[in-house]
Amino acid sequence: MSLFAPLTIRDITFRNRIAVSPMCQYSSEDGFANDWHLVHLGSRAVGGGALVIAEATAIAPEGRISPQDLGLWKDAHIPALARITHFIHEQGAIAGIQLAHAGRKASTVRPWEGDYSLSAAEGGWSPILAPSPIAFDEESQVPHELTREEIGDLIVEFANATARAEEAGFKVLEIHAAHGYLLSEFLSPLTNHRMDEYGGSFENRTRLLREVVVAVRKVWAERYPLFVRLSATDWVEGGWTPEDSVALARLLKDLGVDLIDCSSGGVVPNAKITVAPGYQVPFAETIKRETDILTGAVGFISEAGQADEIIRSGQADMVLLARKLLKDPYWPLHAAHELGIDWPWPNQYERAKSKIRTTAK
Repeated sequence: MSLFAPLTIRDITFRNRIAVSPMCQYSSEDGFANDWHLVHLGSRAVGGGALVIAEATAIAPEGRISPQDLGLWKDAHIPALARITHFIHEQGAIAGIQLAHAGRKASTVRPWEGDYSLSAAEGGWSPILAPSPIAFDEESQVPHELTREEIGDLIVEFANATARAEEAGFKVLEIHAAHGYLLSEFLSPLTNHRMDEYGGSFENRTRLLREVVVAVRKVWAERYPLFVRLSATDWVEGGWTPEDSVALARLLKDLGVDLIDCSSGGVVPNAKITVAPGYQVPFAETIKRETDILTGAVGFISEAGQADEIIRSGQADMVLLARKLLKDPYWPLHAAHELGIDWPWPNQYERAKSKIRTTAK
């Protein structure tokens, strides 16, 4: 297998192994997609990626990271997203969406405007929600500890957003259980200090994610793939570990999850992470090897040869790129050329491809 080999999961065939990772754009009003999202996502479909995943999309208003996050908590959000999925599919890519709840990291300012929690007067909201009343840092709100009834409501909200995602035309759904957002907070013993059936043991801390997966899989079409993004480690002693991720991946596979999108960190602000090219790829390799579930690799993957080797060596089944595709939406087309693969360009851009061939000679 190589970077440009097709991949079939359930009834969906991806034209290659390159996915556009969900990247928050902080550009919505009341959760609605707009022309920015159409161009942002559409240009990366034109650029040759196989799977284009829309950013972390809130299942409830209080589940947004910022007031400008994308949302799917009401039916009125569907038409604008349907316009985007239609365009992505016209380009030969597959449209995916990541459903999320920000938990205790909600109600914050957009990153280019600072790094602080928003008050109600500034457009934020209170309370924010979490498994336990532990603030992310000294500058953040102390969250409200979710009751069992409220946990049940969250599961329903994930299922309802899933139905809307399918109606909007998405063919891949990813549940965001990473980076210290709500589902990730339930997984980690650093953020989950509950004493009921949703806290304490590994079984209890993974219960909510498992219940969300079951609820989502009941609604999500059997023919469509379901992904889960995990933080494979908290990078902090006493936190969630790679061994925990392997054990959880086994459970999720049995519940109908098709691929684990393997990221890490984000749960607590004091984690010490050594960042280097491909530094998170070993998590994808380990989970894939130990559980035989499909995995996606992320983390400073920027070179064509590097991405190709990840697939050829069997470390992962997909690579998900973010920063590289922000810099160059057409990276897949350029990567194919670099790897000596005659990959089709959009007809409208074919003259540019011919120019590259001539220059190369």
